[in-house]
Amino acid sequence: APRGCPCGSRRRVALRSPQVACKAASAVLVKTLRFVQNVPCFQELPLEEQLLLVRSCWAPLLLLGLAQDRVHLETVESAEPSMLQRILTARRQGEQPPPRAPASAPAPAPGRPHHGPHPPSAGEIQAIKGFLAKCWSLDISTKEYAYLKGTVLFNPDLPGLQCTQYIEGLQREAQQALNEHVRLIHRGDEARFAKLNVVLSLLRSINANVVAELFFRPIIGAVNMDDMLLEMLCAKL
Repeated sequence: APRGCPCGSRRRVALRSPQVACKAASAVLVKTLRFVQNVPCFQELPLEEQLLLVRSCWAPLLLLGLAQDRVHLETVESAEPSMLQRILTARRQGEQPPPRAPASAPAPAPGRPHHGPHPPSAGEIQAIKGFLAKCWSLDISTKEYAYLKGTVLFNPDLPGLQCTQYIEGLQREAQQALNEHVRLIHRGDEARFAKLNVVLSLLRSINANVVAELFFRPIIGAVNMDDMLLEMLCAKL
């Protein structure tokens, strides 16, 4: 595609081996929720607060888990027809071409899943691959992953939370612990703490619905992540 043309980033792609990738993602999700349930401070929160936190951050936590377990994504371009192909096909058949989405239509908020099928585009998949590559290039340790997960999990800015100050304190403690660990282990790399926070900023740009569509829809179908998370959170993993 010509430089500056967004067409390439909107191409639809699919996992080369969806069964393998979805099985790996499911295992990582179970492991991630087990990690969350074993955090004592998390267990002290009311169940409603726990569910609010997990619903908001399951996708970034899953991606951190995939990076930690070094799960690689192999994708292929899907056979979904392009907008031009659909318009030409509709005209040949005497049908109305598919309506274009208004330019002012708001995009789904990062991290907030929207309903209905949304096959991942090449650009969305590339964002996930870029995030994984960034994590691997930094060679993040087990402790660093744990502190990053704590920072993501304890998000005091979610609407509906009652224990806001307590959760804000937990997030601050996770960041302080990460900073102290980096200063102790990576004394010659003064920029490492900032680099690890770049990882968090990359996570915020990835839509949770894209993660659900990529890793769960090919196997489970139209999955309601809220229901699944509630069932997993209340189960003994």
